[in-house]
Amino acid sequence: MSNLFWLTEAPMDRLRPFFPKSHGRPRVDDRRVLSGIIFINRNGLRWCDAPAVYGPPKTLYNRWKRWGGMGVFARIMEGLASEAAEQKTVMIDATYLKAHRTASSLAVKKGGAAGRSGARKAG
Repeated sequence: MSNLFWLTEAPMDRLRPFFPKSHGRPRVDDRRVLSGIIFINRNGLRWCDAPAVYGPPKTLYNRWKRWGGMGVFARIMEGLASEAAEQKTVMIDATYLKAHRTASSLAVKKGGAAGRSGARKAG
């Protein structure tokens, strides 16, 4: 894929102070994993669809889940926002809606239901 996302050293230098300390074994490359997490979220992909260059999808998901639960990503956003010269409100909306594959046919009534809807005619 030619449209892979990679964090450069300048953003990584700004982000490193917000990372939790590594205990025991050294962590897998933070730049690779964070780039993969951003790529997945930006493109709305499933974790299993992550390109192999970012490492195993399980690693990406585990880091996202663990750091999200620890509040690391929230601290990153707060820290970067506080570096701004002027205070202003910035809203980030990352919601999206998925429709089930049958959603397009919900308005169509099947089995000749046209005669069944509504009240019966008195005759």
